[in-house]
This record gives sequence, structure tokens and C-alpha cells, in this order.
Amino acid sequence: MKGDLKLSILKEKLADIHPVDLADILEGLDSSQRATILESLDTERASDTLEEIEPAVQRDIVRSLKKDRVAELISEMTPGQAADILSVLPSMDKDAILGLLEPSQVRKIEEILEKQDINIISFATTRFFKFPPDITVEQAQMRCREMAKRIDVVMYLYIVDPTDKLLGVADIKDLFMAGDNERLRDLMVENVITLNPGSTMKEAVDMFNRYHFEALPVVGVNNVILGAVPCRDVMNLKHRILE
Repeated sequence: MKGDLKLSILKEKLADIHPVDLADILEGLDSSQRATILESLDTERASDTLEEIEPAVQRDIVRSLKKDRVAELISEMTPGQAADILSVLPSMDKDAILGLLEPSQVRKIEEILEKQDINIISFATTRFFKFPPDITVEQAQMRCREMAKRIDVVMYLYIVDPTDKLLGVADIKDLFMAGDNERLRDLMVENVITLNPGSTMKEAVDMFNRYHFEALPVVGVNNVILGAVPCRDVMNLKHRILE
């Protein structure tokens, strides 16, 4: 199938296509068709798809979309993912998009892009599951379902006290396999591998390679959790920007 016929059939099936597969399909379309597809997706799904596309095609797509639409997609990403996308753009386009983002997000993205003695806190997201230890598995499951669309790190639950001191971590798989009345404190692992705000990119890469976690928490004074760093952000970005 080619041209408008392929595009028409594709648009009918969008809801059933995984972002990784959709990215592969978009790479085979022309510029206007790619833009049409991305405009028809909701912001979250379009953002997930854009992350998976090859850099050269990303550049073409971003230049074919309105800057405010690109800013919407970038806003859905973690700082590492956003920097990864913006790193392939000409300076004029990159600066225009940065000008439409929240200042707090811009600071983190610019630190990554400019390679200014990057500390891992620049890659951390605050959109992760954080729960007290005494709620039940059933309560936690319900909250996870309600929060999932706004979460960047979905594979772990970070268990904290009222001051946000990190007490332990639980795997999302264990949560959905446990009995309804069990408490999170019964599921959590207390010996948590963590990063600190001053940890370097290299230290983070070494820890991901050593322990094979999907994300690592960043903790500050008194073990207060400050954010979580997704493995994919660090391991993907180090090849495109930092080497």
C-alpha cells in the first residue's frame, strides 16, 4: 500500500499500534504524512512515538510541525529524552522550542545539551510512584491505575515516610501478584541502591550496567528522595550527546 490509501488505513489502526512499531511505520512515510499522523495522536502517545524515531527522521518531523505542538510533545518527556530529541535540531529550531517550555525543564535540558559537568540530578524525573509503607496492596493498585498516565518511572514503587525519606522499593510486578490485604512494607526491599545529586553520568552508567535496574532513585540529605532516573535516558543519551 502506498500514499493516501496507506495513510487512511494506518489512521484507522493507530490505537492498536505500539509506539515502537508506529515509529517504524512513520519512518517509511513522507514528511506531510508523518505530520498528519502525529497531529492525529493525543499528546502522550505522539510524544512516546517521537522518542522512538531515528534522529534524522526526528529532525524532519520536528521541522514539519508547529513549534507549539513540538513543545507540547517535549513537555511530556523526561529531561534526558527531551535533550535527546533537541540535540538533533539546528540551533534556531532548538532555541525556539526551548523558549516555549517551562523554565525549570529548560534548565535541566540545557545542562545536558551543554555538557556542563553534568550531574545525574539533571536526568531525574519527579513523576514516579511514591507511597507510604502502611497502605494495602489493594489501595496501592488503585492509586497506580489512577496515576499511571502521569508517571515516567512505572516499574517501581518508592516507599517513603511523611518527610519523603526513602524506606524501600517494591517492584510493580510484585504489587500485582500480592494479596489485597498485604502492606507495602511487606513487599519492599529496604537495601536500596541509590544515586545522589552529585553522582556523575559515568557513575550512573556503571551502576545501571552493574545492577541492571530499569531506574534508580536519587536521594539527598537524610535519604530524602529527590527524583528517579530511568535507565533508558542515561544509556541512550550517552552515545548521542556525551561521547
